Amino acid sequence: MKRISIDPITRLEGHGKIDIFLNEQGDVANAYLQIPELRGFEQFCVGRPVEDMPNLTARICGVCPEAHHMAATKALDAVFHVDPPPTAKKLRELFYSIFFVTDHTTHFYALGGPDFVVGPTAPKAQRNILGVIAKVGMDVAGKVLKMRRDGHELIKMMGGRPVHPNWGLPGGVSRGINEEQRKTIEQLGREAIEFARFSLKLFDDLVLKNTEYVKLITGDVYIHRTYNMGMVDENNCTNFYDGQIRVTSPSGKEHAKYHPSEYRQYVAERVEPWTYLKFPYLKKVGWKGFVDGEDSGVYKATPLSRCNAADGMATPLANAEYKRMYETLGGKPIHHTLATHWARLIEILYAAERWVELATDPQITGKDYRVLPTETPTEGVGCVEAPRGTLTHHYWTDSRGIVTKVNLIVGTTNNNAPISMSVKRAAEKLISKGRLSEGLLNMVEMAFRAYDPCFGCATHSLPGQMPLEVNIRGPQGQLLERLTQYI
Repeated sequence: MKRISIDPITRLEGHGKIDIFLNEQGDVANAYLQIPELRGFEQFCVGRPVEDMPNLTARICGVCPEAHHMAATKALDAVFHVDPPPTAKKLRELFYSIFFVTDHTTHFYALGGPDFVVGPTAPKAQRNILGVIAKVGMDVAGKVLKMRRDGHELIKMMGGRPVHPNWGLPGGVSRGINEEQRKTIEQLGREAIEFARFSLKLFDDLVLKNTEYVKLITGDVYIHRTYNMGMVDENNCTNFYDGQIRVTSPSGKEHAKYHPSEYRQYVAERVEPWTYLKFPYLKKVGWKGFVDGEDSGVYKATPLSRCNAADGMATPLANAEYKRMYETLGGKPIHHTLATHWARLIEILYAAERWVELATDPQITGKDYRVLPTETPTEGVGCVEAPRGTLTHHYWTDSRGIVTKVNLIVGTTNNNAPISMSVKRAAEKLISKGRLSEGLLNMVEMAFRAYDPCFGCATHSLPGQMPLEVNIRGPQGQLLERLTQYI
């Protein structure tokens, strides 16, 4: 049996490799996505004052620290049994909407975009942000850089730092905004709406008008019929900051709708000996292995999954684009993995619209932005929609507020099983009779890239049988010794 390794896989957050095994006929016998890093934040947090969690867990990742900061802050509300005032909730959601636009922009243009803008089989030296700029021009690059700069400047204005914010507190936030700041936020929010609309037009021109790309999106290489998860408001419309978790079946029927604090009644986690990532699944359906369909508890939590799980977007422009996507691709639900890139752009538009709605809310400059906790800390769950999926922080403390246990289910962990399934399916469909090329291997990578995975914050499980290979080399690079376990 022949092994093909894609090591390292590219354009993701964190580290990983794909091993593809070919049989004697040169066809794919199996394929594995392996994540060789362990962060272990659940254990690092034990013994710390629970008030440290928003700042400590933000260090899990430099890509989406705002998501961990916000989930941790909401968990503190529950731990201390305190309800933040309306101004605090609106400030948090405003901050989070700005972050969402900024983060999704990075993925579309720098990580996922090169596969479409430059081409999936283009020379690898061109499949990067520089290749994108060369294709679309410096004017577009300027728009992207400005959007990123504006977002981080506003995150710094509100959260204290452009990365790793220091703002959230149990019962509210540490500072509000004044009228001058509000006007700046509103102005940049309106510009963000236009940027989102521009990005959707770019997607139309470069992807949807390219028949080969449309065939790739709607073909059978990148497709899995799984359950879908996402947070919704009282009208079953997408919300990133607050709401209930809704799960819909592969046929589009509602499977569950629950408060985030009830997640353990609906989601279970398992481990496999060949990876540090856990595999969440729907408890009431059960784990049937790496298969899709109504009888498998595998689910996705992605931008496309949030669209599938919702009945619409809560803002008008985004909702119109939401409807257009489903009309174009044949109705709900959509199971074509590459359509996740389209859904991500619709989410940018929704977040930008919500940003302006909140920036023009009369309460947003209110002075009542924190309620002091008075009760003994116990246990709490905080949940938001991270760009990469539903993010859950669950803390247990003693009576002094010292953390005794932590459970984190991060966006990429939700998607671990479907990512593995998507990689294997793409390899099986694209590789046959031993015919390989660098472009084909990149198309295998595209299967995971649509999920925008972040493996740095997703690795928590240490099963004890992790395959490991250590090569010891001399000064001239010669192999002196090879040490292995479970290989």
